[in-house]
Amino acid sequence: MADHETLAELLSTMGASVRARRPPTGMQTRVIAIDGLGGAGKSSLAQHLSAALDGAEIVHTDDFASWDNPLDWWSELIERLLVPLSQNQKARFERSRWTDADRGWAEVRPADFVILEGVTASRKAFRPFLTYSIWVEAPPELRLRRGLERDGDDARAQWESWMADEERYRAAEYPHERADFVVRGDRDLWS
Repeated sequence: MADHETLAELLSTMGASVRARRPPTGMQTRVIAIDGLGGAGKSSLAQHLSAALDGAEIVHTDDFASWDNPLDWWSELIERLLVPLSQNQKARFERSRWTDADRGWAEVRPADFVILEGVTASRKAFRPFLTYSIWVEAPPELRLRRGLERDGDDARAQWESWMADEERYRAAEYPHERADFVVRGDRDLWS
């Protein structure tokens, strides 16, 4: 697990590692997955890594998941985002609706880097399209607290259900063990 003193040091190490990698055969775009369980700090890290990679576009797994479909959306992400990028073509998809304001179309063009951020971003089915994966680790009590601060205490039952589903994902796929880089999300380097 990476344990850096400063955000700048962490981003420098990650950025150098990512830039040293080549995309999968035939792809122009290096897709970097930032995975971890809910509330670990993935979205915040993605913003900082994007800046370190000259404004890399960020796509969130939440653009495909929803309250009603938190787990079985991944084939659409492959079809609408990863396959077009693997063919060096523009990807276009309609974002999931979490609130009325969320809905809308997104376009992602092939580029040097695209960051795929969110729970299950480095799942087994995505790996043929990924250049690099980062796992953000944080303890469950901190993750729950962050989730409830964001979504309100009314979302507690939903968060507890999600957390159980996420643990099943971790137990089935071992994304934290397959990651190229593991970082602690409880140190608040990037919040």
